Amino acid sequence: MLLFSRSLSLLMPKTFYVTTAIPYVNSNPHIGFALEILEADALARYHRLLGEDVRFLTGTDDHGSKIYKLAQSEGVTPQEICDRYAVKFEELKDLLALSNDDFIRTTDQKRHYPGAQELWRRLVKSGDIYKGNYEGLYCSGCEAYLTEKELVDGKCPTHQTAPEKVSEENYFFKLSKYSKQLEQILEENEYEIVPAFRKTEILNVIKEGLRDISFSRPRSVLPWGIPVPDDDEQVMYVWCDALSNYITALDFAKDGKLYQKFWVKGDQRVHVIGKDIVRFHVAIWPAMLLAAGVPLPHKILIHGFVTSNGQKMSKSLGNVVDPQEMVSKYGVDALRYYLLREIPVGKDGDFNLTRFVELFNSDLANNLGNLTNRVLALLTKSKEFPKQLDQALLDQVEKTEKAYHEHFAKFELHLATEDLVKLLVQANQYVDQQKPWELAKTDQGRLGIVLWSLYEVLRKVSGLLMPIMPGAAGRLREKLGLPALETFKADDQKLDYAKLTPAAGTPLFPRIETSK
Repeated sequence: MLLFSRSLSLLMPKTFYVTTAIPYVNSNPHIGFALEILEADALARYHRLLGEDVRFLTGTDDHGSKIYKLAQSEGVTPQEICDRYAVKFEELKDLLALSNDDFIRTTDQKRHYPGAQELWRRLVKSGDIYKGNYEGLYCSGCEAYLTEKELVDGKCPTHQTAPEKVSEENYFFKLSKYSKQLEQILEENEYEIVPAFRKTEILNVIKEGLRDISFSRPRSVLPWGIPVPDDDEQVMYVWCDALSNYITALDFAKDGKLYQKFWVKGDQRVHVIGKDIVRFHVAIWPAMLLAAGVPLPHKILIHGFVTSNGQKMSKSLGNVVDPQEMVSKYGVDALRYYLLREIPVGKDGDFNLTRFVELFNSDLANNLGNLTNRVLALLTKSKEFPKQLDQALLDQVEKTEKAYHEHFAKFELHLATEDLVKLLVQANQYVDQQKPWELAKTDQGRLGIVLWSLYEVLRKVSGLLMPIMPGAAGRLREKLGLPALETFKADDQKLDYAKLTPAAGTPLFPRIETSK
């Protein structure tokens, strides 16, 4: 029986669990979160194509003082505010062509409340929760307490507002107890940080010594939150409420099948977050898990901020980029391509419309779209099915594929995307060198070799593009006469060209005409 069990486990696909941070629902989705959720989606799609069992989670953070204050100012309930904006984040699935399997809201009393309260109870059981008085500075924009040292000119460096002074009785979590253990975990890459320079930053903070953190708010001050178990006069603060979504959505409270499969026994547990919440996820969250006896995540991918034309986005400056507007005007594939190719993973990036149009026309309309049309227009007229192809071009395909997978394994999505562009550039150069339109008049045998060699480039690109631009990749495969792609491995078989029915049809990406 034991031997059978081991054999069965070898046949089971690996699991890959990826999450985004859950944004506050006090405003519409912005381009920075679009970047985050697209990075997570690309990883999820990639690992599905590897044949792995994938679960992709996103959601919304519905509690906190910002939402409570906004509701008071509008004369409505906090739930109404949450319901108004949460739907905007749920609609991102269709807007951005996302593949998330689940969407969790922290106001979900059936799924989220029981899990958050179970985690709290475990922290109490471990002796890491205690009650005390807190006096300090609180930034409602961050939903976090700040120290004097963290302020810039007396203001929160992120929100440029002065924090309010708070004095209240709260529950505290013994974060300081886990400083040394967290330091060791990070240094040994037990919890891997991507990019690595972010690890250096947070390690320096941890080595200075972590302070215990406030873990609740009095209900008299903030009634909008999850009740603290066994104390109805307190509600949970953001740490045990929002951070716990990663496991509450897996039915952590009941030790459910999803929790066991994707978290306890999971092969890869990955968080994708922004750089402004690194401390929460690299210090507080793993310390909570250690205290509760819950396995740690394996990796955390930290993206930077997105500016607009080199400036921080601001409504007053009128430079806020609306994902919905961009998709409506240019299509979802174009937006996905720009964010995943142009914004270096882990670093700040800029959204520039001039650059957006430039990349659209050069990479998508020309290198991909025009190449596809040129090749397929000639291929539909050719009756030659060669036994051999140009090995030099196929070697470039193999080299690109290898580099692409290496980059994805390191979460270097922008470099993986650039690999495909470089291959398309080489393919277009090959067209110019071989001049298939002349071969059509002089050498049909050579023409068949050239066209079907280019077909193989497009076939491989159509599969590798799936995590980046699933819509365009699917349309490309239709033009090539290929079925929908299930796994990379399924696309490696040798084709019978005579049975294929490729067709050029309408361009994949018509050029964006610009006024000179």
